[in-house]
Amino acid sequence: MSHLQLRATDGHAFSAYLARPESLARGGIVVVQEIFGVTGHIERVADQFAAEGYLAIAPAVFDRQERGVNLAYDTAGAAHGFALASAADENGLMADLDAAIAAVAHAGAVGMIGYCWGGRVVYQAGSRTNIAAGVVYYGGGIPQIVEPTPRCPMQFHFGGQDTHIPLRDVEKIRNAFPQGEYHTYAAGHGFNCTERASYEPAAAHLAFVRVKEFFGKHLG
Repeated sequence: MSHLQLRATDGHAFSAYLARPESLARGGIVVVQEIFGVTGHIERVADQFAAEGYLAIAPAVFDRQERGVNLAYDTAGAAHGFALASAADENGLMADLDAAIAAVAHAGAVGMIGYCWGGRVVYQAGSRTNIAAGVVYYGGGIPQIVEPTPRCPMQFHFGGQDTHIPLRDVEKIRNAFPQGEYHTYAAGHGFNCTERASYEPAAAHLAFVRVKEFFGKHLG
């Protein structure tokens, strides 16, 4: 596990966390952060995929606005992170993700997974990058950017009790992208994050089982 510097095609240099598998990689996975930055939780998610045999990378996509973002999971952290996410430029984001994809592409097919705001970003990346598959965890705001739809297989995970993402929004996504794989859990927003009060172990475990099967099918 290490931190490294990447460079996008527009010259922007930014940091990333890289988690390597113990044996030959079966593919690559780009982990896209929540609004809180590349936190210890996000690094552990990358480690989790490395343990499953993938070369996993978590790029610091807030580095264009503010470097080294690692915010607390509280009201102040959420406000700070939301402001950074709102200021993010989509073209810059996709350039950074392309650089992250390139950094792990030697491992094989590359998938992408994102949480919260990162889920929205992965939805966009499905039509703007060459990922082989994408996974969205409780991605907010997707109905506002539902077109263009992803070109690759996508799997979605939502909390049925998520006060930030009503189920009617999930239905809007499903109607626009019916070929996606959709799962809903008896949980709230952020149910996969061990650092949040909304963490729901049973839902997190079941979702990860489904993600492993999905990436196993599309990445190897």
